[in-house]
Amino acid sequence: MKQANIHLKGMTWSHPRGYDPMVACSKIWQETAGVSISWDKRSLQDFETYPVEELAKSYDLIVIDHPHVGQITDEGCLAPLDEAERAAELRMLISASIGGSVKSYYWRGHQWALPIDAAAQVQAYRPDRQAGPLQSWQDVLKLAEKGEVILPLLPPHSLMSFYTLCANSGTPCNVTENTILVDRGTGKKAYLALAELAARMIPDVFAMDPIAVLEDMTQPDSRHSVSPLIYGYVNYAITGFRPNPVIFDNIAGFGGQSVAGSALGGTGIAVSAFCQHRNAAIDFAYWVAGKTAQSGPYWQAGGQPAHAQAWENTLLNRETGNFYRNTAATLKSAWVRPRHNGYMAFQTAAATLLTNALRDQADADKTLDQLDVLFAESFA
Repeated sequence: MKQANIHLKGMTWSHPRGYDPMVACSKIWQETAGVSISWDKRSLQDFETYPVEELAKSYDLIVIDHPHVGQITDEGCLAPLDEAERAAELRMLISASIGGSVKSYYWRGHQWALPIDAAAQVQAYRPDRQAGPLQSWQDVLKLAEKGEVILPLLPPHSLMSFYTLCANSGTPCNVTENTILVDRGTGKKAYLALAELAARMIPDVFAMDPIAVLEDMTQPDSRHSVSPLIYGYVNYAITGFRPNPVIFDNIAGFGGQSVAGSALGGTGIAVSAFCQHRNAAIDFAYWVAGKTAQSGPYWQAGGQPAHAQAWENTLLNRETGNFYRNTAATLKSAWVRPRHNGYMAFQTAAATLLTNALRDQADADKTLDQLDVLFAESFA
């Protein structure tokens, strides 16, 4: 049933994958439900750091990252989406979730966002230069000696790679209150591995995020063939999006041949607690996260869906170099970051510390001591 004269404002992130599908789906929603939605966008850096509470005062719908949920719960700035009358819809989304996507937005008994975009650190390579994905970290280091490896180390991505290597080793970083971030032996092994790789890459990597790396890799004159840990961006796997598409695949094993432990990313759609048309906003959130939108207009407009049926779609995989089938194992076994109130400040400080340490080839134990202090303080 159409609802007249309702207009909502939404905030997403500034990239074709984050913006275009929201605009396309909102156009369809206006035609079917009568609710218009206009979208603004913010940079990837703002998306990872800007306070959700401030956005909730100006926008009805907000695309968020799951580590914010502890803070936004305490701030009371978002509306819970697990209303009794929507229980069946929510169960369907939970059953169709890729890995921990839905559960990553569940905190203190409530669902604060619905996943619309699924991502984790995966591997990207140029198929015109590599016959297939690298299988081990030793393969990564060997190729790095030739100058062909690139890894985004701009905060927070240095920390995300550290997380992935620790979890893939079998000892993930802590997600609940603790005096240490991770077992010292595991942390030291992961840090030294990243430091060794950093020493073999161009200095530019310390100022590069995944988008910058993929823009580099897809150019004809790029010297880089592989990025072993990078958040997947399906757009770069589509022929014609950039001069040379890349293939995405599962991560190269650091702790053996396992692909488990990649740091989960992706985005979810949330509704502001201050929204004057809350039911209309929640209706759209469920629709855009559901099978109909995710398996159709969402991905057709360049989105990277979070719904399992979209990931299994034959046409979608054919048009994206099997992006979804190739990386499904990594996504299904991804690791969910801490989400307590205080974590986001830790992530910013810890990632900056780690990026600087890797750039300066700082002592491992000193760096890990500092990370432990920051982690313990984040629970204060």
